[in-house]
Amino acid sequence: MANTATVTSGAISKILANPSSDSPSDVPEIVVQVVDLDPKGNRYMFTASDGSAKLRGILPSKFTSEVISGNIQHLGLIRILGYTLNDIPNKEEKYLIVTDCEVVSPALGMEVKTEVKKEDVGIVLKPKQEFDDNKSAPNTGAGILLKPKQELVTKSAAQIVHEQRTNMAPAARMSMTRRVHPLVSLNPYHANWTIKARVTNKEKMRTYKNARGEGCVFNVELTDDDGTQIQATMFNEAARKFYEKFALGKVYYISKGTLKVANKQYNTVQNDYEMTLNENSEVDEVSNEAALIPKMKFNFVKIDMLGTHVNGKDLVDVIGVVQSVSPTMSIRRKSNNDIAPKRDITIADETKKTVVISLWNDLATNVGQELLDIADQSPVIALKYLRVGDFQGVSLSTISRSRVLINPDIPEAKHLRSWYDSEGKAMSMASVSSGLSPSSKTGSRSMYSDRVSLSHILQGKSLGEEKPMFFSIRAYVSFIKPDQTMWYRACKTCNKKVTEAIGSGYWCENCQKNDEECSLRYIMVVRVSDASGEAWLSTFNEEAERLIGCSADELDQLKSQMGEENSYQLKLKEATWVPHLFRVSVSQNEYNNEKRQRITVRSVAPVDFAAESRFLLEEIAKMKVP
Repeated sequence: MANTATVTSGAISKILANPSSDSPSDVPEIVVQVVDLDPKGNRYMFTASDGSAKLRGILPSKFTSEVISGNIQHLGLIRILGYTLNDIPNKEEKYLIVTDCEVVSPALGMEVKTEVKKEDVGIVLKPKQEFDDNKSAPNTGAGILLKPKQELVTKSAAQIVHEQRTNMAPAARMSMTRRVHPLVSLNPYHANWTIKARVTNKEKMRTYKNARGEGCVFNVELTDDDGTQIQATMFNEAARKFYEKFALGKVYYISKGTLKVANKQYNTVQNDYEMTLNENSEVDEVSNEAALIPKMKFNFVKIDMLGTHVNGKDLVDVIGVVQSVSPTMSIRRKSNNDIAPKRDITIADETKKTVVISLWNDLATNVGQELLDIADQSPVIALKYLRVGDFQGVSLSTISRSRVLINPDIPEAKHLRSWYDSEGKAMSMASVSSGLSPSSKTGSRSMYSDRVSLSHILQGKSLGEEKPMFFSIRAYVSFIKPDQTMWYRACKTCNKKVTEAIGSGYWCENCQKNDEECSLRYIMVVRVSDASGEAWLSTFNEEAERLIGCSADELDQLKSQMGEENSYQLKLKEATWVPHLFRVSVSQNEYNNEKRQRITVRSVAPVDFAAESRFLLEEIAKMKVP
């Protein structure tokens, strides 16, 4: 059956007559043909054609998957559901920014051209009319009226816009004076723009001091109706002028700012540019169109996928059901010795995994207390901008710009609530770091994922250059050096290193107190071997206790015993040639201007031979046998 889809007659004129669409209901039926589709960075340039007129356009990055999948094609048809027009710098032309569209037809095979029927002479028979000056009634008779030849006049987009503006009523012309540009269309070379965006994050005012003097600064995160985000920064006078004006969740018209390439070290918003507002910038609150712009945009990461983000630069968003909330703790920071409030919460999601999130400062005291009060109701929380660490395997913590929403009105939260109420609360959940116990039914896979041999790690000289990489290995402890420094004196409260105090006892710099006693905690290296080679692994207290079978205090007592048979040496010997499953991280350290590979044990467990056999059978089944 032939494809009967076609373009909308006069579509380009309709677009030029309405430079922006506030909602899909405002957009007339506009079907255009996509011509000259061409990738430019993370977006696509194209020409919109209605057969008789053309207009240059942009498909933002959110349509990339549609183009790659072949849904949007060169010479295909799309129905435009949302758009805005932008000026081309130093030209009178316009270009079209498509904010929403749907595919009407794949490629048609040729460019659509509107056919205009031309007739050299049109002959129309009409009664001949002759008027007498002295008579009002005409004399009629048969006659022929010749119709002149019709010609198609082509006009540029600039001419059409000029004519339309000239013919508009004064009120309509006034509505076009504030042209709103989508964030995706902004760049450092485009100066005269106005955006309409919601403040989806606002940081506190900060002070700084450098060679040029002291000052203050704060940032806001802006989101437009297309979901595109950008960070705006204000310094000194601009910061003082706009700090109270910008309110979280409100929508503003913003103009007279500047853009520059984003510094990804300090800017985690997914945008190639960042905005700077000065004291001459204009910020006006919008009241009647606020509902059209999303309040916050999330990119959720499932809990069981957090391992790939450990110690990475990117921040993550998560959503989960609260399982537990701890009391507030006071932690002394290393950087400035200040005491900061902290509260740990545990959440779970549909992957049947849990993760611990550390809330800091105001989030710990305010949001944390609210969560503690309703913890028995298992609320759903969405968290934005969390840092992923490797404490106890995988952990999350908030930073100054993190946001926490309790029972948010978003589809993901409703879906998670439905799952938890129907089946999730009756399930047993396992920690995302549960690879420590491979014999447990729910946690075994994390110890068997990313399984490699020692030779794979040793031969990969570049592994862990940018960020630590994680692997699982099965190996034997082949040697433990008995004369190495195997432990350190630690504070019994915070486990940090202590020094001998003057007189007696031990001084903890972290807790700023003197204790009579301290504990010993392992910090040592062991040599492990498998069929492919051997390597030295750094181990810490919990992992070393599992390898040796006793605490550092107990091993210290054995070391101090004297006798014919050295119990200390015997204990170390008993720990060798026992198979273990290791979860390790691989990173690059620099020593004497030379990069060295460092392999650190993150978790260790004895081999469950039944689980190991099942794993090996699965690996064999994957092999293609000719």
